[in-house]
Formats: sequence, structure tokens, C-alpha cells
Amino acid sequence: MYIAQVGDQYIVKRMPLSGSEHDAACPSYDAPDELSGLGVLLGSAIQVDPESGLSALKVGFSLTRVGARAMPVVGGNGADSVAGDTKKLSLRSLLHYLWHRAELTAWTSRWAGKRHWWNIRWHLLEAAQQMTVKGGMLNEVLFVPEPFRASDKAAIEQRRAVALAPALPPRSGPRKLMILLGEVKEVLPARTGHRLIVKHMPDFPFILDEGLHRRLQSRYENELALWGADNASHLMMIATFGLSPVGLANVEELGLMVVAENWVPYESAYEKKLIDALAKVNERSVKGLRYNLSADKPTAAAVLQREPLPLAFYIVPPSADEYYEEALRDLIALRPELGAWIWRPGEGEMPPLPSH
Repeated sequence: MYIAQVGDQYIVKRMPLSGSEHDAACPSYDAPDELSGLGVLLGSAIQVDPESGLSALKVGFSLTRVGARAMPVVGGNGADSVAGDTKKLSLRSLLHYLWHRAELTAWTSRWAGKRHWWNIRWHLLEAAQQMTVKGGMLNEVLFVPEPFRASDKAAIEQRRAVALAPALPPRSGPRKLMILLGEVKEVLPARTGHRLIVKHMPDFPFILDEGLHRRLQSRYENELALWGADNASHLMMIATFGLSPVGLANVEELGLMVVAENWVPYESAYEKKLIDALAKVNERSVKGLRYNLSADKPTAAAVLQREPLPLAFYIVPPSADEYYEEALRDLIALRPELGAWIWRPGEGEMPPLPSH
């Protein structure tokens, strides 16, 4: 552990890359990186300096734009993504890493009712202060909307204008892009394209052109369906954007992620059932994220921080073949210090969570 200074506060933090070396009873324990998509990115797309704790990120998306807008891109980890290289972070995998470093993948029933947007935003911005991208600090180009209060509307708009100033078009040269991280409220048709409304920014729409909107509907069909099926879930968006000369925010590339009511991510109805069950458990659980990994690669859906043996949860999709099963066996064998719980939805209902 070490003491870090964040602004005018001092925080006790875990040494980089040491989470799995802590005892299962330690609050700083973290699941082994090999069990999620993070393992293949560390050392390549993500390079952590053990001295400073800063993560230098190599990303597969641009933060500048020269001339007219290029073809819109929907970021993700599919074959259609220009950022699918495991040696670079796609936009959505950057969202996963921020969520992980902000410890928003962790949950215990003791936190019920205590996780709100204001503290989620604080943890995300604090995590961004520990990351660099394209030679600069991530927090300098990341915009996370602050909680909206009607009584403070004018001051919020003023602070937002100052924060978004780097995205204004210059008189000459390439345009700088910023990164938005926020919760989608709705997507509405406009006279041309669509308007994406972000929660806490009801009066500041983000513009999607028709090409980007079509690709969004296709690439993130599953995420949109999961969001639509559960009114308590949240749809998180990460996007690169710039401001036009008339002050409109035009989205260049984006990625989506669905999170449950307690803000823990999930990518299928099966995972949602598991994290709902884990949400009632007093012990700390950590949700695994896929990052750039494709759906045919097994990962641990979650790890339960339990003594004396932490427990990894694996959900085998009904479409899994023999190669998936073999890779899953290898993954389990890689970390013998963890127990393994396996659910094959194609064979029946979710098994009960094991008791002590």
C-alpha cells in the first residue's frame, strides 16, 4: 500500500498490479487480471508505472480531427471496430478500464442505497487522474457531467462551458476532440440525424448523424435490448466529440455499456441474474469485464472475495463449442488458488450461490 495525494486529500491506495497478491480478507484484494480481458492489455495497451502509479494508455481512436468529419465509428470489441487490436484500447475498453480503476465493478450488500451519480462521477474523475493518453492526462480531455440541480443551473452551465472550451474549433489546424462519459437518457430523431440526450445535461444534446446512428443500432443491439428490458438499469456511453462553430456537440465515435441499478456492469440476461444474486451477499464481489476480448473467449463473470478461497464465477453461453470449453478449462487451471462456480444456461437454471 502507499499514500497518494489527490488534490488536497491523502488516500491510502494499493500498489499497482498487486491486487491478486493481497489476502482474500484484505479490502484491497482484487481478482487476477488473467480472468478478464484486462490481462491481455497490461504491458501493451496499458503500461503501469510502478513508481508513480500512472497508467499510460495506447488507444485506437483519435482525439483530433483534420478537415471535414470522417466516417462515424461505433467503438467496441467486435470485428467491425477499427479499434479491435488488443494492443490498443477501443473506446469501450477505455470505459471498462475507467470503471474498473474507479472500483465501480466491486459490490457488497452493505453499500445498498449508497451509490449515486455524484460519487460515481468523483471516483471516475479520480481514476482518470491516474491515466495518460496520447501524451497528456486523461482527466484533461474527459468530461463527466456533474449532477444537475435546477437551483444551480446557471453556475453548472458556466462550469460546463469552461470545461468544454478545448473542444471548440480553432481558427486553423486540426480540431481537438474530448471524451464524454455519461448516462444515456434517450435518443430522439432530429430534422437531420438524431439527438442523444445525456442525463444531467438535458439542455445540451449530442448530435449523431444517420450513419453513426445506424451503426449504433446494429453494433450495440444487445446492449440496447438489455437496457430496454430493465427500467432500473443504466446505459452508459463513452464518446469522442467536438464542438461545431455554432456550438453543437457532434459525436465522432462512441461505445455503450449496460450497468445494473447498483451500477455494476453486465452484458447478458444471465450475467444480470448473477450480479443480482451477488448484490445480496455481504461479501465483496468484483465483476469481470471483457475489454477487447470477443464473446467466444471465456472470462470470469465475477469473483467473490471469500475466505479462505475466493470464488470465480463462469457463465458458459448456450452457443459455446468444444474450443470454448477447452479454453475455459485452461483458464480455471491457470488460477488454482480460486474456486470455480460454473453455470451453463443451456442446461438449466442458475445454480445457487455456494454457502460457506
